[in-house]
Amino acid sequence: MSELPLPARGMGGVSRRRFLAGTGSVLGAAALAGHSTPAHAETRLADTPLPTGSHVPALVIGTGYGGSVAALRLARAGIAVHMVEMGMAWNTPGPDGKIFANTTRPDYRSFWLRTRTKQPLSNFLGFPLDKDVPSHTGILDAEDFAGITVYQGRGVGGGSLVNGGMAVTPRRENFAAILPTVDAAEMYSTYYPRANAGLGVTSVDQTWWESAACYQYARVGRKHAQRSGFPFVFVPNVYDWDYMKQEAAGAVPKSALDGEVIYGNNAGKKSLQKTYLAQAAATGRVTVSALHKVTSVTPAAGGGYTVAIDQIDTTGATLASKTVTADKVFFAAGSIGTSKLLTRLKATGALPALNNEIGKGWGDNGNVMCGRANHMWDPTGKLQSSMPTAGIDNWDAGGAFAEVAPLPTGIETYASFYLSITKTPHRAEFTYNPATGKVDLSWDRAWKQTSIDAAKTIFDKINAKEGTIYRTDLFGAYKIWGDHLTYHPLGGAVLGKATDNHGRLHGYSGLYVIDGSLIPGNASVNPFVTITALAERNIERIVAEDF
Repeated sequence: MSELPLPARGMGGVSRRRFLAGTGSVLGAAALAGHSTPAHAETRLADTPLPTGSHVPALVIGTGYGGSVAALRLARAGIAVHMVEMGMAWNTPGPDGKIFANTTRPDYRSFWLRTRTKQPLSNFLGFPLDKDVPSHTGILDAEDFAGITVYQGRGVGGGSLVNGGMAVTPRRENFAAILPTVDAAEMYSTYYPRANAGLGVTSVDQTWWESAACYQYARVGRKHAQRSGFPFVFVPNVYDWDYMKQEAAGAVPKSALDGEVIYGNNAGKKSLQKTYLAQAAATGRVTVSALHKVTSVTPAAGGGYTVAIDQIDTTGATLASKTVTADKVFFAAGSIGTSKLLTRLKATGALPALNNEIGKGWGDNGNVMCGRANHMWDPTGKLQSSMPTAGIDNWDAGGAFAEVAPLPTGIETYASFYLSITKTPHRAEFTYNPATGKVDLSWDRAWKQTSIDAAKTIFDKINAKEGTIYRTDLFGAYKIWGDHLTYHPLGGAVLGKATDNHGRLHGYSGLYVIDGSLIPGNASVNPFVTITALAERNIERIVAEDF
Protein backbone atom coordinates (compact mmCIF):
# COMPACT_ATOMS: atom_id res chain seq x y z
CA MET A 1 0.00 0.00 0.00
CA SER A 2 2.57 2.49 -1.20
CA GLU A 3 0.10 5.38 -1.06
CA LEU A 4 0.03 5.20 2.76
CA PRO A 5 3.07 6.91 4.28
CA LEU A 6 2.45 5.41 7.73
CA PRO A 7 4.89 2.91 9.18
CA ALA A 8 3.59 -0.35 10.59
CA ARG A 9 5.19 0.60 13.90
CA GLY A 10 6.27 3.91 15.26
CA MET A 11 4.36 6.98 16.39
CA GLY A 12 6.05 6.81 19.76
CA GLY A 13 6.17 3.03 19.84
CA VAL A 14 2.42 2.53 19.32
CA SER A 15 1.78 -0.52 17.16
CA ARG A 16 -0.46 -0.28 14.12
CA ARG A 17 -2.98 -2.63 15.71
CA ARG A 18 -3.06 -0.68 18.99
CA PHE A 19 -3.38 2.57 17.06
CA LEU A 20 -6.39 1.22 15.18
CA ALA A 21 -8.06 0.04 18.36
CA GLY A 22 -7.80 3.51 19.81
CA THR A 23 -8.58 5.66 16.80
CA GLY A 24 -10.68 3.63 14.42
CA SER A 25 -13.94 5.09 15.63
CA VAL A 26 -12.70 8.60 14.99
CA LEU A 27 -12.27 7.71 11.35
CA GLY A 28 -15.90 6.72 11.17
CA ALA A 29 -16.83 9.94 12.94
CA ALA A 30 -15.03 12.09 10.45
CA ALA A 31 -17.36 11.05 7.70
CA LEU A 32 -20.26 13.03 9.10
CA ALA A 33 -18.26 16.21 9.38
CA GLY A 34 -23.43 14.81 12.87
CA HIS A 35 -23.20 18.40 27.69
CA SER A 36 -20.65 18.32 30.23
CA THR A 37 -19.58 21.91 29.70
CA PRO A 38 -22.29 23.67 27.70
CA ALA A 39 -21.14 26.55 25.58
CA HIS A 40 -24.60 28.10 25.88
CA ALA A 41 -27.22 28.00 28.60
CA GLU A 42 -30.26 26.01 27.58
CA THR A 43 -33.75 25.34 28.84
CA ARG A 44 -34.47 21.65 28.41
CA LEU A 45 -37.80 20.39 27.17
CA ALA A 46 -39.43 18.39 29.93
CA ASP A 47 -39.70 14.72 29.04
CA THR A 48 -43.40 14.44 29.90
CA PRO A 49 -44.87 11.31 28.33
CA LEU A 50 -48.46 11.78 27.19
CA PRO A 51 -50.95 9.59 29.04
CA THR A 52 -53.24 7.52 26.84
CA GLY A 53 -56.48 9.33 26.12
CA SER A 54 -54.85 12.76 26.08
CA HIS A 55 -55.89 15.54 23.73
CA VAL A 56 -53.46 18.11 22.30
CA PRO A 57 -54.07 21.02 19.93
CA ALA A 58 -50.90 20.33 17.93
CA LEU A 59 -48.89 17.12 17.83
CA VAL A 60 -45.44 17.21 16.22
CA ILE A 61 -43.94 13.86 15.23
CA GLY A 62 -40.17 14.30 15.49
CA THR A 63 -37.84 16.82 17.12
CA GLY A 64 -35.39 17.59 14.32
CA TYR A 65 -35.06 20.82 12.37
CA GLY A 66 -38.56 21.09 10.89
CA GLY A 67 -40.31 19.85 14.01
CA SER A 68 -38.37 22.22 16.25
CA VAL A 69 -39.24 25.22 14.10
CA ALA A 70 -42.92 24.21 14.07
CA ALA A 71 -43.01 23.73 17.85
CA LEU A 72 -41.40 27.10 18.57
CA ARG A 73 -43.56 29.13 16.19
CA LEU A 74 -46.79 27.41 17.24
CA ALA A 75 -45.97 27.91 20.91
CA ARG A 76 -45.14 31.57 20.43
CA ALA A 77 -48.53 31.93 18.75
CA GLY A 78 -50.13 30.66 21.96
CA ILE A 79 -50.75 27.08 20.86
CA ALA A 80 -49.98 24.14 23.14
CA VAL A 81 -47.66 21.66 21.43
CA HIS A 82 -46.62 18.11 22.24
CA MET A 83 -43.67 16.56 20.44
CA VAL A 84 -43.24 12.81 20.02
CA GLU A 85 -39.65 11.56 19.66
CA MET A 86 -38.62 7.97 18.96
CA GLY A 87 -35.14 8.51 20.39
CA MET A 88 -33.90 9.36 23.85
CA ALA A 89 -33.97 12.73 25.58
CA TRP A 90 -30.17 12.73 26.00
CA ASN A 91 -30.24 14.51 29.34
CA THR A 92 -28.67 11.89 31.63
CA PRO A 93 -24.90 11.42 31.93
CA GLY A 94 -23.43 7.99 31.30
CA PRO A 95 -20.87 6.21 33.51
CA ASP A 96 -18.12 8.50 32.24
CA GLY A 97 -20.03 11.56 33.45
CA LYS A 98 -20.80 12.73 29.92
CA ILE A 99 -24.07 12.71 28.02
CA PHE A 100 -22.57 11.41 24.79
CA ALA A 101 -20.04 8.68 24.13
CA ASN A 102 -16.51 9.54 23.14
CA THR A 103 -16.03 9.14 19.43
CA THR A 104 -12.97 6.94 19.84
CA ARG A 105 -14.79 4.54 22.15
CA PRO A 106 -18.26 3.67 20.85
CA ASP A 107 -20.47 2.06 23.48
CA TYR A 108 -24.15 1.44 24.18
CA ARG A 109 -24.91 5.13 23.52
CA SER A 110 -23.48 5.16 20.03
CA PHE A 111 -25.82 3.23 17.72
CA TRP A 112 -29.54 2.74 17.41
CA LEU A 113 -30.45 -0.86 18.28
CA ARG A 114 -27.37 -2.48 16.77
CA THR A 115 -25.14 -5.12 18.29
CA ARG A 116 -22.22 -4.04 16.11
CA THR A 117 -21.22 -0.56 15.01
CA LYS A 118 -21.58 0.35 11.36
CA GLN A 119 -19.22 3.24 10.86
CA PRO A 120 -19.26 5.35 7.70
CA LEU A 121 -15.57 4.59 7.19
CA SER A 122 -15.40 0.87 7.69
CA ASN A 123 -11.66 0.20 7.26
CA PHE A 124 -8.26 1.74 7.78
CA LEU A 125 -4.82 0.41 6.82
CA GLY A 126 -6.39 -2.90 5.88
CA PHE A 127 -8.16 -3.43 9.20
CA PRO A 128 -11.93 -3.36 9.83
CA LEU A 129 -13.01 -0.72 12.34
CA ASP A 130 -16.41 -1.89 13.57
CA LYS A 131 -16.84 -3.47 16.99
CA ASP A 132 -19.52 -5.18 19.05
CA VAL A 133 -21.66 -2.97 21.29
CA PRO A 134 -24.70 -3.63 23.48
CA SER A 135 -28.01 -3.09 21.70
CA HIS A 136 -29.48 0.20 22.91
CA THR A 137 -31.50 3.14 21.66
CA GLY A 138 -28.31 4.99 20.83
CA ILE A 139 -27.83 8.27 19.04
CA LEU A 140 -26.85 7.24 15.49
CA ASP A 141 -29.03 5.08 13.27
CA ALA A 142 -27.49 3.34 10.27
CA GLU A 143 -30.72 2.25 8.55
CA ASP A 144 -30.27 -0.23 5.74
CA PHE A 145 -32.32 -0.30 2.54
CA ALA A 146 -31.62 -2.12 -0.70
CA GLY A 147 -28.50 -0.48 -2.11
CA ILE A 148 -28.00 2.22 0.51
CA THR A 149 -27.45 2.87 4.22
CA VAL A 150 -29.01 6.08 5.57
CA TYR A 151 -27.41 7.69 8.64
CA GLN A 152 -29.82 9.54 10.92
CA GLY A 153 -29.78 11.11 14.37
CA ARG A 154 -31.95 9.55 17.08
CA GLY A 155 -32.99 11.64 20.03
CA VAL A 156 -34.45 14.97 21.04
CA GLY A 157 -32.77 17.25 18.52
CA GLY A 158 -32.73 14.76 15.63
CA GLY A 159 -30.00 15.18 13.06
CA SER A 160 -28.56 18.21 14.83
CA LEU A 161 -27.13 15.84 17.43
CA VAL A 162 -24.88 13.96 15.01
CA ASN A 163 -23.95 16.19 12.08
CA GLY A 164 -20.84 18.28 11.57
CA GLY A 165 -22.72 21.56 11.97
CA MET A 166 -21.83 22.80 8.47
CA ALA A 167 -24.52 25.44 7.93
CA VAL A 168 -24.59 26.13 4.21
CA THR A 169 -27.05 28.42 2.47
CA PRO A 170 -27.17 27.36 -1.19
CA ARG A 171 -26.13 29.81 -3.86
CA ARG A 172 -29.22 31.69 -4.99
CA GLU A 173 -28.72 30.77 -8.63
CA ASN A 174 -29.10 27.10 -7.66
CA PHE A 175 -32.29 27.57 -5.65
CA ALA A 176 -34.81 27.16 -8.48
CA ALA A 177 -33.56 23.62 -9.04
CA ILE A 178 -33.88 22.82 -5.31
CA LEU A 179 -37.40 24.09 -4.59
CA PRO A 180 -38.93 25.20 -7.90
CA THR A 181 -42.32 26.21 -6.43
CA VAL A 182 -40.88 28.48 -3.72
CA ASP A 183 -40.24 32.21 -4.11
CA ALA A 184 -36.46 32.57 -3.91
CA ALA A 185 -36.63 36.29 -3.14
CA GLU A 186 -38.56 35.78 0.09
CA MET A 187 -36.40 32.83 1.09
CA TYR A 188 -33.18 34.81 0.77
CA SER A 189 -34.55 38.05 2.21
CA THR A 190 -36.53 36.59 5.11
CA TYR A 191 -36.40 32.87 5.81
CA TYR A 192 -32.74 31.99 5.31
CA PRO A 193 -31.70 34.89 7.58
CA ARG A 194 -34.33 33.83 10.14
CA ALA A 195 -33.11 30.22 10.04
CA ASN A 196 -29.45 31.18 10.37
CA ALA A 197 -30.23 33.41 13.33
CA GLY A 198 -32.36 30.74 15.00
CA LEU A 199 -29.70 28.07 14.52
CA GLY A 200 -26.91 30.27 15.88
CA VAL A 201 -24.91 30.14 12.65
CA THR A 202 -21.59 31.99 12.71
CA SER A 203 -18.34 32.00 10.75
CA VAL A 204 -14.92 31.01 11.93
CA ASP A 205 -12.44 33.77 12.68
CA GLN A 206 -10.30 33.40 9.56
CA THR A 207 -7.30 35.07 11.16
CA TRP A 208 -7.33 32.44 13.90
CA TRP A 209 -8.10 29.70 11.34
CA GLU A 210 -4.99 30.56 9.34
CA SER A 211 -2.70 29.60 12.21
CA ALA A 212 -4.79 27.08 14.18
CA ALA A 213 -3.13 23.66 14.25
CA CYS A 214 -6.55 21.97 14.20
CA TYR A 215 -7.27 23.36 10.71
CA GLN A 216 -4.00 22.48 9.04
CA TYR A 217 -5.94 19.78 7.15
CA ALA A 218 -8.29 22.43 5.75
CA ARG A 219 -5.44 24.69 4.69
CA VAL A 220 -3.89 21.78 2.81
CA GLY A 221 -7.29 21.22 1.19
CA ARG A 222 -7.39 24.87 0.18
CA LYS A 223 -3.92 24.78 -1.33
CA HIS A 224 -4.71 21.74 -3.43
CA ALA A 225 -8.08 23.11 -4.57
CA GLN A 226 -6.68 26.47 -5.59
CA ARG A 227 -3.64 25.00 -7.34
CA SER A 228 -6.08 23.12 -9.57
CA GLY A 229 -8.20 26.20 -10.19
CA PHE A 230 -11.20 25.35 -7.98
CA PRO A 231 -12.98 27.91 -5.80
CA PHE A 232 -12.38 27.26 -2.10
CA VAL A 233 -15.23 28.65 -0.02
CA PHE A 234 -15.52 29.16 3.72
CA VAL A 235 -18.76 27.88 5.16
CA PRO A 236 -20.44 28.93 8.44
CA ASN A 237 -21.12 26.44 11.22
CA VAL A 238 -23.21 26.18 14.38
CA TYR A 239 -20.19 25.57 16.57
CA ASP A 240 -19.22 28.06 19.27
CA TRP A 241 -15.92 29.34 17.89
CA ASP A 242 -14.97 31.04 21.14
CA TYR A 243 -15.30 27.69 22.87
CA MET A 244 -13.09 26.08 20.20
CA LYS A 245 -10.45 28.71 20.72
CA GLN A 246 -10.50 27.87 24.43
CA GLU A 247 -10.22 24.17 23.56
CA ALA A 248 -7.13 24.92 21.50
CA ALA A 249 -5.70 26.90 24.40
CA GLY A 250 -6.33 24.05 26.83
CA ALA A 251 -8.68 26.16 28.94
CA VAL A 252 -11.83 24.01 28.68
CA PRO A 253 -12.66 20.32 28.12
CA LYS A 254 -12.07 19.37 24.52
CA SER A 255 -15.06 18.64 22.30
CA ALA A 256 -14.49 19.31 18.59
CA LEU A 257 -10.77 18.93 19.29
CA ASP A 258 -11.48 15.53 20.82
CA GLY A 259 -13.09 14.43 17.55
CA GLU A 260 -16.64 14.52 18.90
CA VAL A 261 -19.22 14.52 16.14
CA ILE A 262 -21.33 11.52 15.10
CA TYR A 263 -22.09 10.19 18.58
CA GLY A 264 -22.98 13.63 19.89
CA ASN A 265 -21.02 16.64 21.03
CA ASN A 266 -20.62 17.28 24.75
CA ALA A 267 -19.78 20.98 24.70
CA GLY A 268 -19.31 23.42 21.85
CA LYS A 269 -21.88 22.57 19.19
CA LYS A 270 -25.17 24.46 19.18
CA SER A 271 -27.52 21.58 18.50
CA LEU A 272 -31.27 22.18 18.48
CA GLN A 273 -31.35 21.44 22.21
CA LYS A 274 -29.50 24.74 22.68
CA THR A 275 -31.36 26.80 20.08
CA TYR A 276 -34.87 26.19 18.77
CA LEU A 277 -35.84 23.57 21.34
CA ALA A 278 -34.49 25.63 24.22
CA GLN A 279 -36.57 28.59 23.04
CA ALA A 280 -39.59 26.35 22.62
CA ALA A 281 -39.18 25.03 26.16
CA ALA A 282 -38.95 28.58 27.48
CA THR A 283 -42.48 29.32 26.23
CA GLY A 284 -43.91 26.82 28.70
CA ARG A 285 -46.23 25.52 25.98
CA VAL A 286 -44.12 22.66 24.59
CA THR A 287 -43.63 19.18 26.04
CA VAL A 288 -42.09 16.05 24.61
CA SER A 289 -42.53 12.30 24.87
CA ALA A 290 -39.12 10.72 24.29
CA LEU A 291 -38.81 7.01 23.45
CA HIS A 292 -42.27 7.18 21.87
CA LYS A 293 -42.93 5.96 18.33
CA VAL A 294 -46.02 6.92 16.31
CA THR A 295 -47.54 3.87 14.63
CA SER A 296 -50.80 5.23 13.21
CA VAL A 297 -52.67 8.43 12.42
CA THR A 298 -56.35 8.22 11.48
CA PRO A 299 -59.22 10.73 11.30
CA ALA A 300 -61.08 10.91 14.61
CA ALA A 301 -64.85 10.65 14.68
CA GLY A 302 -65.28 13.98 16.42
CA GLY A 303 -62.74 15.84 14.28
CA GLY A 304 -58.97 15.98 14.41
CA TYR A 305 -56.91 12.81 14.45
CA THR A 306 -56.43 9.70 16.53
CA VAL A 307 -52.74 8.96 16.97
CA ALA A 308 -51.45 5.57 18.10
CA ILE A 309 -48.10 5.63 19.89
CA ASP A 310 -45.85 2.90 21.26
CA GLN A 311 -43.74 3.79 24.28
CA ILE A 312 -40.46 1.86 24.12
CA ASP A 313 -37.59 1.17 26.49
CA THR A 314 -33.88 1.42 25.75
CA THR A 315 -33.84 -2.11 24.31
CA GLY A 316 -36.51 -1.13 21.77
CA ALA A 317 -39.19 -3.25 23.49
CA THR A 318 -42.70 -1.82 23.72
CA LEU A 319 -43.65 -0.80 27.26
CA ALA A 320 -47.12 0.56 26.48
CA SER A 321 -49.39 1.33 23.54
CA LYS A 322 -51.25 4.62 23.77
CA THR A 323 -53.93 6.44 21.84
CA VAL A 324 -54.21 10.22 21.91
CA THR A 325 -56.12 12.78 19.85
CA ALA A 326 -54.76 15.89 18.19
CA ASP A 327 -56.48 18.70 16.36
CA LYS A 328 -53.56 19.00 13.96
CA VAL A 329 -50.58 16.74 13.28
CA PHE A 330 -47.19 17.78 11.91
CA PHE A 331 -45.05 15.04 10.33
CA ALA A 332 -41.45 15.97 11.16
CA ALA A 333 -39.77 12.57 11.56
CA GLY A 334 -37.19 13.30 8.87
CA SER A 335 -37.22 12.29 5.23
CA ILE A 336 -37.03 8.58 6.05
CA GLY A 337 -39.33 8.56 9.08
CA THR A 338 -42.04 10.73 7.56
CA SER A 339 -41.94 9.00 4.17
CA LYS A 340 -42.11 5.52 5.66
CA LEU A 341 -44.98 6.44 7.97
CA LEU A 342 -47.07 8.19 5.33
CA THR A 343 -46.44 5.41 2.79
CA ARG A 344 -47.66 2.81 5.25
CA LEU A 345 -50.66 4.86 6.39
CA LYS A 346 -51.83 5.31 2.81
CA ALA A 347 -51.26 1.69 1.77
CA THR A 348 -52.96 0.18 4.82
CA GLY A 349 -56.04 2.38 4.60
CA ALA A 350 -55.38 4.53 7.66
CA LEU A 351 -55.11 7.64 5.48
CA PRO A 352 -56.36 6.44 2.09
CA ALA A 353 -57.02 9.91 0.67
CA LEU A 354 -53.32 10.79 0.58
CA ASN A 355 -52.39 11.26 -3.05
CA ASN A 356 -50.14 9.11 -5.21
CA GLU A 357 -47.15 11.40 -4.75
CA ILE A 358 -46.59 9.99 -1.26
CA GLY A 359 -43.25 8.14 -1.12
CA LYS A 360 -41.91 9.62 -4.35
CA GLY A 361 -39.06 11.97 -5.15
CA TRP A 362 -36.55 10.62 -2.63
CA GLY A 363 -32.85 11.26 -3.13
CA ASP A 364 -29.50 10.99 -1.36
CA ASN A 365 -28.33 14.58 -1.98
CA GLY A 366 -25.71 13.05 -4.25
CA ASN A 367 -23.50 12.02 -1.30
CA VAL A 368 -20.25 10.25 -2.08
CA MET A 369 -16.99 10.14 -0.13
CA CYS A 370 -13.33 9.69 -0.98
CA GLY A 371 -9.87 10.14 0.46
CA ARG A 372 -6.61 11.21 -1.15
CA ALA A 373 -3.10 10.19 -0.10
CA ASN A 374 -0.90 13.27 0.09
CA HIS A 375 2.88 13.55 -0.12
CA MET A 376 5.07 13.61 2.96
CA TRP A 377 5.61 17.35 2.48
CA ASP A 378 1.84 17.96 2.80
CA PRO A 379 1.03 16.84 6.35
CA THR A 380 -2.57 17.42 7.38
CA GLY A 381 -1.91 17.56 11.11
CA LYS A 382 -2.21 15.27 14.12
CA LEU A 383 -4.87 17.49 15.70
CA GLN A 384 -7.96 18.02 13.53
CA SER A 385 -11.17 19.76 14.53
CA SER A 386 -14.22 17.62 13.83
CA MET A 387 -16.14 20.72 12.69
CA PRO A 388 -15.54 21.43 8.99
CA THR A 389 -15.21 25.03 7.83
CA ALA A 390 -14.91 24.96 4.05
CA GLY A 391 -15.59 23.29 0.74
CA ILE A 392 -14.63 23.12 -2.92
CA ASP A 393 -17.35 24.48 -5.20
CA ASN A 394 -17.38 22.98 -8.68
CA TRP A 395 -21.17 22.87 -8.97
CA ASP A 396 -21.44 24.86 -12.19
CA ALA A 397 -18.68 23.08 -14.11
CA GLY A 398 -18.84 19.58 -12.68
CA GLY A 399 -21.96 19.27 -10.53
CA ALA A 400 -20.13 18.79 -7.24
CA PHE A 401 -19.64 20.62 -3.93
CA ALA A 402 -17.03 18.88 -1.77
CA GLU A 403 -16.78 19.42 1.96
CA VAL A 404 -13.16 19.38 3.12
CA ALA A 405 -13.73 16.98 5.99
CA PRO A 406 -11.54 16.00 8.94
CA LEU A 407 -9.85 12.70 9.72
CA PRO A 408 -9.25 13.30 13.44
CA THR A 409 -7.15 10.23 14.20
CA GLY A 410 -4.73 11.82 16.64
CA ILE A 411 -1.75 11.00 14.42
CA GLU A 412 -0.44 12.29 11.12
CA THR A 413 -2.14 10.49 8.21
CA TYR A 414 -0.98 12.59 5.25
CA ALA A 415 -4.53 12.16 3.95
CA SER A 416 -7.22 14.51 2.73
CA PHE A 417 -10.82 13.39 3.10
CA TYR A 418 -13.94 14.72 1.40
CA LEU A 419 -17.71 14.41 1.51
CA SER A 420 -19.14 15.43 -1.85
CA ILE A 421 -22.65 16.60 -2.59
CA THR A 422 -23.38 16.15 -6.25
CA LYS A 423 -25.98 16.92 -8.87
CA THR A 424 -27.88 13.73 -9.58
CA PRO A 425 -31.18 13.08 -11.39
CA HIS A 426 -31.91 9.79 -9.65
CA ARG A 427 -34.97 9.58 -7.39
CA ALA A 428 -36.24 6.54 -5.54
CA GLU A 429 -39.71 5.65 -4.25
CA PHE A 430 -40.95 4.20 -0.97
CA THR A 431 -43.49 1.37 -1.25
CA TYR A 432 -45.30 -0.70 1.34
CA ASN A 433 -44.58 -4.43 1.34
CA PRO A 434 -47.64 -6.21 2.77
CA ALA A 435 -45.76 -9.52 3.01
CA THR A 436 -43.25 -8.10 5.48
CA GLY A 437 -45.24 -5.20 6.86
CA LYS A 438 -42.28 -2.95 6.08
CA VAL A 439 -41.63 -0.05 3.73
CA ASP A 440 -39.06 -0.62 1.00
CA LEU A 441 -37.01 1.90 -0.98
CA SER A 442 -36.29 1.43 -4.68
CA TRP A 443 -32.70 2.71 -4.58
CA ASP A 444 -30.19 1.28 -7.06
CA ARG A 445 -26.53 1.34 -5.99
CA ALA A 446 -25.53 1.79 -9.64
CA TRP A 447 -27.07 5.27 -9.55
CA LYS A 448 -24.15 6.43 -7.43
CA GLN A 449 -21.94 6.35 -10.51
CA THR A 450 -23.38 9.74 -11.47
CA SER A 451 -22.15 11.13 -8.16
CA ILE A 452 -18.76 9.48 -8.49
CA ASP A 453 -18.33 10.98 -11.96
CA ALA A 454 -19.23 14.43 -10.62
CA ALA A 455 -16.79 14.13 -7.70
CA LYS A 456 -14.07 12.95 -10.06
CA THR A 457 -14.27 16.31 -11.88
CA ILE A 458 -12.60 17.72 -8.77
CA PHE A 459 -10.36 14.99 -7.43
CA ASP A 460 -9.01 13.51 -10.65
CA LYS A 461 -7.74 16.97 -11.50
CA ILE A 462 -6.25 17.58 -8.05
CA ASN A 463 -4.52 14.19 -8.08
CA ALA A 464 -3.09 14.87 -11.54
CA LYS A 465 -1.81 18.29 -10.47
CA GLU A 466 -0.37 17.12 -7.15
CA GLY A 467 0.93 13.74 -8.30
CA THR A 468 -1.21 12.00 -5.67
CA ILE A 469 -3.61 9.08 -5.71
CA TYR A 470 -6.87 8.03 -4.07
CA ARG A 471 -6.88 6.14 -0.79
CA THR A 472 -8.09 2.57 -1.21
CA ASP A 473 -8.33 1.46 2.41
CA LEU A 474 -11.30 3.40 3.80
CA PHE A 475 -14.40 1.62 2.51
CA GLY A 476 -13.21 -1.95 2.10
CA ALA A 477 -10.39 -3.64 0.25
CA TYR A 478 -9.20 -1.58 -2.73
CA LYS A 479 -12.41 0.48 -2.79
CA ILE A 480 -11.94 4.15 -3.61
CA TRP A 481 -15.46 5.56 -3.30
CA GLY A 482 -17.83 5.61 -0.36
CA ASP A 483 -20.92 5.10 -2.50
CA HIS A 484 -22.93 2.97 -0.10
CA LEU A 485 -24.54 5.62 2.09
CA THR A 486 -26.08 9.02 2.55
CA TYR A 487 -26.09 11.48 5.44
CA HIS A 488 -28.58 13.78 3.73
CA PRO A 489 -31.86 11.96 2.98
CA LEU A 490 -34.31 14.25 1.20
CA GLY A 491 -37.75 13.87 -0.35
CA GLY A 492 -40.55 11.33 -0.15
CA ALA A 493 -43.36 13.84 0.45
CA VAL A 494 -42.40 16.55 -2.00
CA LEU A 495 -43.62 20.13 -1.62
CA GLY A 496 -46.23 21.04 -4.21
CA LYS A 497 -46.83 17.38 -5.05
CA ALA A 498 -47.65 15.30 -1.97
CA THR A 499 -48.54 18.58 -0.25
CA ASP A 500 -49.64 22.04 -1.24
CA ASN A 501 -46.99 24.72 -1.53
CA HIS A 502 -46.77 25.16 2.25
CA GLY A 503 -46.68 21.54 3.41
CA ARG A 504 -50.39 20.79 3.88
CA LEU A 505 -50.98 17.17 2.92
CA HIS A 506 -53.46 16.72 0.10
CA GLY A 507 -56.58 14.83 1.11
CA TYR A 508 -56.74 15.87 4.78
CA SER A 509 -57.25 19.13 6.62
CA GLY A 510 -54.94 19.55 9.58
CA LEU A 511 -52.13 17.21 8.47
CA TYR A 512 -48.80 18.76 7.56
CA VAL A 513 -45.28 17.79 6.49
CA ILE A 514 -42.56 20.14 7.74
CA ASP A 515 -39.19 18.39 7.34
CA GLY A 516 -36.64 17.33 4.73
CA SER A 517 -39.10 15.02 2.98
CA LEU A 518 -40.49 18.16 1.30
CA ILE A 519 -37.22 18.75 -0.61
CA PRO A 520 -37.01 16.65 -3.79
CA GLY A 521 -33.77 14.75 -3.33
CA ASN A 522 -31.02 17.34 -3.82
CA ALA A 523 -30.09 20.58 -2.08
CA SER A 524 -26.70 21.30 -3.75
CA VAL A 525 -25.12 21.70 -0.28
CA ASN A 526 -25.53 20.34 3.26
CA PRO A 527 -29.31 20.68 3.66
CA PHE A 528 -30.22 21.51 7.26
CA VAL A 529 -30.29 25.29 6.83
CA THR A 530 -32.62 24.91 3.84
CA ILE A 531 -34.85 22.50 5.81
CA THR A 532 -35.00 25.04 8.64
CA ALA A 533 -35.68 28.02 6.37
CA LEU A 534 -38.42 26.17 4.50
CA ALA A 535 -40.03 25.20 7.81
CA GLU A 536 -39.92 28.84 8.90
CA ARG A 537 -41.65 29.87 5.67
CA ASN A 538 -44.31 27.19 5.85
CA ILE A 539 -45.20 27.47 9.53
CA GLU A 540 -45.62 31.23 9.25
CA ARG A 541 -48.37 30.72 6.67
CA ILE A 542 -49.93 27.79 8.53
CA VAL A 543 -50.14 29.67 11.83
CA ALA A 544 -51.67 32.68 10.10
CA GLU A 545 -54.28 30.77 8.11
CA ASP A 546 -55.03 27.47 9.87
CA PHE A 547 -55.17 28.30 13.60
